[in-house]
Amino acid sequence: MDQMLEFVSNHALMSAAVVVIIALIIKMELERLTSKIAQVNPFEAIRQLNDQGAILVDVRETKEYKEAHLKDALHIPLGDLKSRMGELSKYKDKAVIAYCRSGSRSYSACKTLHKAGFESVSNLQGGIMAWQNQNMPVSKK
Repeated sequence: MDQMLEFVSNHALMSAAVVVIIALIIKMELERLTSKIAQVNPFEAIRQLNDQGAILVDVRETKEYKEAHLKDALHIPLGDLKSRMGELSKYKDKAVIAYCRSGSRSYSACKTLHKAGFESVSNLQGGIMAWQNQNMPVSKK
């Protein structure tokens, strides 16, 4: 215990940074656990697409979208989501699955959509990378 106190007193800035990082991780995890945004894996996403007629929204940048995307996905980059919300308003009563490269940007998009009144919003956990890791098809058209 004495060594830890000595370390903290000698490395106050580094110790403070570690405390802040731990606090942010705890905050993010609590937010995720209490969130109304569903996290779906690729197989659950396919089920929603088939059973509920879910709409896919790709929130990646145009360059990323052109490299590979999910078939029939609407492309609305995250930075344009609020200004292009009107394009999605007709889907408020449908299940919406947002995705990006890894699931982080699309989670932000899901929160924005939920605040805008979309009832059934899901985030593709792991994004298109998880989709491709499961050898699911992508489109380049």
